[in-house]
Amino acid sequence: MDKPSLPDSLTRLMNDEVWSRITVGMSGADTFRLTAPSHNRYMKIQSASSVESLWQEKERLIWLQGKLPVPKVLGYDKDAAKEYLLVSEIAGVDASDRSYESMLPQLMRQLAIGLRTIHEVIIDNCPFDQRLDRKIAEAKRRVDNKRINEDQFDPVRQGFKAEELLEELLRKKPADEDLVFTHGDYCLPNIILKDGRVSGFVDWGRAGTADRYQDIALAIRSITYNFGEQQVGYFLEAYGLPELDEPKVSYYQLLDEFY
Repeated sequence: MDKPSLPDSLTRLMNDEVWSRITVGMSGADTFRLTAPSHNRYMKIQSASSVESLWQEKERLIWLQGKLPVPKVLGYDKDAAKEYLLVSEIAGVDASDRSYESMLPQLMRQLAIGLRTIHEVIIDNCPFDQRLDRKIAEAKRRVDNKRINEDQFDPVRQGFKAEELLEELLRKKPADEDLVFTHGDYCLPNIILKDGRVSGFVDWGRAGTADRYQDIALAIRSITYNFGEQQVGYFLEAYGLPELDEPKVSYYQLLDEFY
């Protein structure tokens, strides 16, 4: 494929790599694999007017170095039209790949181990606030500014208006938050495994301090979508959650409609 035009700061970092577009996942950015004989890298490119910024992901990746297996930031730039983020590769295959159908119990255990590892990151000095007050305020801003794509709502909420879902979000807000460090979008395409074990995590733009159900709810939805609802119990047991707070699962899946 033809290479996208890049700012000079990133053009200088390019080699004779082969570019290919990545279509797995629901990222708002265009993501490309840059393949070379000795290594691969990844480039994200998105509109500068997007509701979420690649700058946010860059800052989180920098903060997470040494804390979790995440990509390294190799370059970042922005022009009047677009943002650009160049990162290193996490070796392996993402957890949504059909090759895992022959090892689903092991995959569920690895997904649970990975999530426990993320949730154990110390939040005392975490600069990224993803608690409900901030997330709900941002959801309202997006609704007010007509930045919600209602066509992408989950099947159970198809046909609803964003304003209706916002009213439900405000009405059903949980009374408490069990705060941990969260990935923010813990879906199977964002978890990478190698040799049967989690090797790292990608797509960190929504990470920060939040209720652990922010991740649990989206993991349940992603597992169900990719491998069936019957696998969810194995994941929850391995995570160590003896009793599921189903209202919170529903709430954080609802919250995700705005993101």
